[in-house]
Amino acid sequence: MCGIAGILRFDQQPAPEPAIRAMTRALRHRGPDAEGVYINGCLALGHRRLSVLDTSAAADQPFEDPTGRYRMVYNGELYNFRELRRQFPDFNFSTTGDTEVLLQWFLRTGTAGLDRLAGMFAFAVWDAAQPSLCLVRDRLGVKPLYYYADDQMIVFASEIRAILASGLVPAMIDTAALHDYFRYQSVSCPATLVKGIRQVPPGHLLRVENNQLRLESWWDITRKRPVFAPASERQMHQEILDLMTQAVERRLVSDVPVGAFLSGGIDSSAVVGLMRRVSSQQPHTFTVSFKEKEYDESAFAAMAARKFNTCHQVIPLEARDLLGELENALDVMDTPTGDGVNTYVVSKAVRAQGISVALTGAGGDELFAGYPFFQQYMRLRNRRLVWDHSGQVRKLVGKTMVLRPHSKYRDLMNTASTSIADLYPVFRQIMAPALIEEIVTAPAVDQVAEQLNACRYALESFPLYSQVSIAELTGYTRNTLMADLDQMSMAHALEVRAPFFDHDLVQYVLQVPDKLKSPVYPKRLLVESLNGLLPDELVLRQKKGFLFPWKDWLRNDLRDFCQRRIESMAARPFIDCGALLQLWADYLRGDQQVKWVDIWLFVVLEHWLQRNGVEC
Repeated sequence: MCGIAGILRFDQQPAPEPAIRAMTRALRHRGPDAEGVYINGCLALGHRRLSVLDTSAAADQPFEDPTGRYRMVYNGELYNFRELRRQFPDFNFSTTGDTEVLLQWFLRTGTAGLDRLAGMFAFAVWDAAQPSLCLVRDRLGVKPLYYYADDQMIVFASEIRAILASGLVPAMIDTAALHDYFRYQSVSCPATLVKGIRQVPPGHLLRVENNQLRLESWWDITRKRPVFAPASERQMHQEILDLMTQAVERRLVSDVPVGAFLSGGIDSSAVVGLMRRVSSQQPHTFTVSFKEKEYDESAFAAMAARKFNTCHQVIPLEARDLLGELENALDVMDTPTGDGVNTYVVSKAVRAQGISVALTGAGGDELFAGYPFFQQYMRLRNRRLVWDHSGQVRKLVGKTMVLRPHSKYRDLMNTASTSIADLYPVFRQIMAPALIEEIVTAPAVDQVAEQLNACRYALESFPLYSQVSIAELTGYTRNTLMADLDQMSMAHALEVRAPFFDHDLVQYVLQVPDKLKSPVYPKRLLVESLNGLLPDELVLRQKKGFLFPWKDWLRNDLRDFCQRRIESMAARPFIDCGALLQLWADYLRGDQQVKWVDIWLFVVLEHWLQRNGVEC
């Protein structure tokens, strides 16, 4: 796991060494073990390394092939590198890790060979002879990859702040991304909040040749797969178990110890149970405990740890510890989201125990229908004929039934149909669009809705639960969950691996019929596929989660912190000053119609703008 950076000048001017070194310095937290810079004429490549596979200096980057023609910078892990390495028995490898294998595989198979890669990755390959540059991002977007391009150059990196650190890119806010940020608590790929900086979309590559950029898709989650035809339900469960086991086993590939987050929930317990099954080594597991019993789940984690005989460590925290770390967590945000503070605190505690690689159960809810809106969607689909032909009536009912002017239920009543493309943007909205339009004066752009509309017909070829999963994996999961996992863990040089994001597992589960996912109990398909691996106490328990008293904190402990940032945000040219200050005043006087997160999103954005020097 690392950080990558690069500059390619189109005007044949030398790539500036101070700029690439500033970029690698900005990525130091991602790779404290080694730094590498390569500069040759119009090209500069930079790398920061967190040593996980082949920790020797021979594997440092930028990595050069034996001919000297190609160089690569790479962030991520290639889990099946040993299998791919065996395809080249005559090649004299100089390292034992995955970097050299990835470079050779790409040089020999080109983009056609990307489908054989199993892992999370973002990499860039430079061909000095052609010359050309190719940037590649993994299927689901686990690893970030940003770029800025104009007539003179392209600048790319693992983080936005590294691009800004180059001094080559103006730090100006892109107001077109604001509505997505406030509605969904994050900016939707491929956009960012900085004008001109884009993301290479998941499953895509960006070719740079003859001063031209060409974006190509090499994997699509909605692409048709081979016919799904297991001989029986029992065989299907076995195949899912095999894929889950493979996903976990893949992510144990490491030359340093691998730990795991263990909350005691279904997903993290399943990951730890399978770790125990495929490895002879006793897993190191970590859970956070709280004095406040309404948040504490450590007893369930201890139950799972005993069952799977792990080396278990409990990290005691008080809810107020979160307050002490709050500003630090906001400082490390490369891209602002309304979440992520919890991940920062837990990652810091695990890294302090000497662990640099940890598995997580993230993604289980998205893939196995674990969220309540999966059921809400099914209930609406069952009323599809009535719903789709009652638009005017629904809008009238919404106006008369719902007193709150900025209500998700009112927005739901206004949806055009029960298609997931129409319903998902409402299911996942954090701040009501009507409220955003009252405060944010920039034009409203809903990129999530636009992207779902673009693949509406492809989505409808999948089972209904899978349609929701795809919307999740390309929406909240990609833009918020994965971004937080990456930026908050890598802030502490902790590599987090998520078996539920394994592409083979995802592709298979998306084909499973709805009747086998219907949750008689939580995540039934996953639990049944695990075939008794988890005790009933873990499966049937009520999930608590990190539900801290934010609404009280914002009015008390964090009032001054929020006040200063709200006042600064109110002065921004894209904000209606009076409307935002009134919202804050309403919140402080206890108006129940104003949610704490409505306030928090403005606070986080203002903190990020100030921290990164982004202007309006």
